[in-house]
Amino acid sequence: MKKRTIKDYLSLVLKGMGMGAANVIPGVSGGTIALITGIFEELIDSIKSFDLKAIKLFFSGKFSELSRHVNLGFLISVFFGIGLSLYSLAWLLKYLFERHPVFVWAFFFGLIMASVYFVGKTISKWNIGVILFFLLGTAVAVYISLVKPAGENDSFYYLILCGIVAICSMILPGLSGSFILILMGNYQLVMINAVSDLNASVLLPVAIGAIVGLIAFSHFLSWIYKKYRDATISLLTGFILGSLSILWPWQKAITESIVGRDGNLEQIITGYKKELPNDLNEIIITIVVCLIGIVSIWLVEKYAGMIQED
Repeated sequence: MKKRTIKDYLSLVLKGMGMGAANVIPGVSGGTIALITGIFEELIDSIKSFDLKAIKLFFSGKFSELSRHVNLGFLISVFFGIGLSLYSLAWLLKYLFERHPVFVWAFFFGLIMASVYFVGKTISKWNIGVILFFLLGTAVAVYISLVKPAGENDSFYYLILCGIVAICSMILPGLSGSFILILMGNYQLVMINAVSDLNASVLLPVAIGAIVGLIAFSHFLSWIYKKYRDATISLLTGFILGSLSILWPWQKAITESIVGRDGNLEQIITGYKKELPNDLNEIIITIVVCLIGIVSIWLVEKYAGMIQED
C-alpha cells in the first residue's frame, strides 16, 4: 500500500461521512457505501487487527508499530467521518423525516437500487452457487423487513445487545443497522434522541456493544470474504436488493405513546406501513428524487474508481 497523502485522508473522512449518513437511515447500510467506495475489505482487515499482537504492542509501549499494525490513520479518518456524519445528520434527518419523508425514502430507494448493480458487478463469476446465495440474501432481507418490531427498552444490557447487533449489520452491505434498531425497538431512543442529545447513559452501553461486536464479527467476515469472495458479495448484493422493500417511498410511520423519563408522553416509531401514491405531482417529484439517488451512487462509484489506491 502506498503512503497516504492529506488528500487521501480527507477522502477517507468523506467516505466515512457517507457511511455515517447511510447508517442513520433505516434500510441503508454503511457497509454498502464502504463496498462501493472501495474501502470495505481494508476496513474489515483493519478492525480485525485489534488482536493479541496489538495488545502486546500497546503494553510494551511500541505505539508506532501498533499504529502500523492496526492501520490507525485509516481507521481514525473513517470513524471520524462516521461520527461527524452521525451527529450532524441526526438533526437534519429528524427535520427531513418530519417534513418530507416521501422524498427522503425516495432518495435512498434510488441510492440502494443503483447499489445493487455497482456491488453486483464486482462478482467475477456467476454460477449456480452464487445465484443461490444472491436469492438467499434477498429472501433474508425481505423477511427482516416484515418482522414485527419490539417495544422500546432502555436497560443497560439490552442496549449493549443493541450495539452488538446493530454494528454487525451496519458493516454488512445491505443490512441496515438503523432498521435492526427499529426491529429491536430502540431506533428512536438511540439514533435520534440519544445521538442528538449526546445522552451518555444510552450511548455508552451501545458503544460498548458496538466495539465488542465489531472486533469479533470482523474476524469472521474477513475470513469468509477472502475464502468465498464471489459467494459473499452475491449474498450481500441480495441483502441490498431485499432492503428495497424497507425503503418504499410512500410509507407512514407507526407510532406508539410511551411515558418518557421526564414523565411526559413521547411518540416513538415502532414500524412503517406501506401505502400507494395518489398525488401526481408528488409522484413526479419522487421519481426525480429517486433518479438523483441513482446518480449520486454513480458519482460516488466513479469518484472511488478515480482515487482507488494501487
